[in-house]
Amino acid sequence: MNDPIFNLVVGDLPILISIPHLGTGIPAHINASLTEVGRKVCDTDWHLDRLYGFATQQGASMISAKLSRYIIDLNRPPDGTSLYPGQTTTGLVPLETFHGEAVYLPGHEPDETEIQTRIDHYWKPYHEELARQIQTIKSRHGFVILWEAHSINGELPRLFEGVLPDLNFGTFAGKSAAAPVNEALREIAGQSRYSWVLNGRFKGGYITRHYGDPGSHVHAVQLEMSQRIYMNEPEPFEYREDLAARVQPVLSQLLDASLAAARQASDL
Repeated sequence: MNDPIFNLVVGDLPILISIPHLGTGIPAHINASLTEVGRKVCDTDWHLDRLYGFATQQGASMISAKLSRYIIDLNRPPDGTSLYPGQTTTGLVPLETFHGEAVYLPGHEPDETEIQTRIDHYWKPYHEELARQIQTIKSRHGFVILWEAHSINGELPRLFEGVLPDLNFGTFAGKSAAAPVNEALREIAGQSRYSWVLNGRFKGGYITRHYGDPGSHVHAVQLEMSQRIYMNEPEPFEYREDLAARVQPVLSQLLDASLAAARQASDL
């Protein structure tokens, strides 16, 4: 499906990959309100549809955003509640980049009416389709793996200290996916060449926390990858085929193991 808000690829496996921060689009009527830095959309989760392309070829479904997170962040609750109280993070409509630079020109920041308009026009359609696909897959297979695909620069002093591990898994402290799924993540990650952590700095955003419900056989996993393992982090953010070729087999193993674990959990 080709919608103004998202792209949707429908597969036949009980896996749905969600990429809410892939988009770079900026509606024309908003563009003039952004700073030069804001128009660069530097905090995009670059190239993840390409990186996970192998999964859709194998039968996974994928929904990915077209609009930039600077317009509205699809992985934040619509009431703007912070997911990490007391920590620096970006909100429902980010006013600053991850580096603390202004996204909007002075006096052009969106007001409450504009934010609600964006929720209605951009946020809700993505989540309505996401919920629809989860229910469709679950009805067909009895369970679903919701894989929240994210990536981020591995060094962002404003958001976290030091260097981020390569693979940062979040299952909302184990609440959004059954125990066998969490164990499968540990096993595959532990056998890989990459550094990793489960429920560390990133425990899962709104989508993982809201939709993950292992008791109802919806197992949600967020993977926040350091961009250095598949692309060049500095602008212009080039995709690296050589690096991607190393991590894609690990991603495939993670998806396969999570799928098997979720199937096991649904049979218990």
